[in-house]
Amino acid sequence: MTLTPATIREYDAQAADRETTDTATFGLGCFWGPDARFGAMDGVVRTRVGYAGGTKPDPSYHSLGDHTEVIQVDFDPDIVTYRDLVEDVFQQHDPQTQPRKTQYQNVVFASTATRRTAVDTVLAASGYTADGVETRLERLSRFYPAEDYHQKYRLRSASSFLSAFEEAGYTDEEIRESPIAAKLNGYVAGHDVDIEVDLPAPDQHASG
Repeated sequence: MTLTPATIREYDAQAADRETTDTATFGLGCFWGPDARFGAMDGVVRTRVGYAGGTKPDPSYHSLGDHTEVIQVDFDPDIVTYRDLVEDVFQQHDPQTQPRKTQYQNVVFASTATRRTAVDTVLAASGYTADGVETRLERLSRFYPAEDYHQKYRLRSASSFLSAFEEAGYTDEEIRESPIAAKLNGYVAGHDVDIEVDLPAPDQHASG
């Protein structure tokens, strides 16, 4: 298949719905990169970027307060587990260091005992304990979606891809929540994606 408005609508209609997916939230520095990386991952259905971990009500990019940039993923637990995601998170950063700026700190939000056990297991496999790492391990109190221009940031640099969503009548919120947009965002960033759509080379579309 080629990427057309009909292809976009068909792919998203067939994706796993929210009743069959779980959600996980992580902080890994600037959220553009993790958004693309997780979006390309098998089993990840949707992604969105935002702010969490602080106390300021209704944060924004230019008024962030004590919040951190985070990536939130909806995933199919029959394909990829929460532990799989946590293992990938700790491969993406050094848990023994932490940026000084709260905005870009590394955070794993584990809001249940089962998830905290999964985090502890992943750390133990690498010889760490929760008390021996700088990565913040917290419960998620609230997630605030970031501004539209941050959502699927790499995809937004690919004008021909983005125009297909516009022709399909997608709003910015629908692009943010689109399963195929998550995959294409990863693809434009240079990650391998497993979708049955004929796509040109990423460097024909990506800029910056």
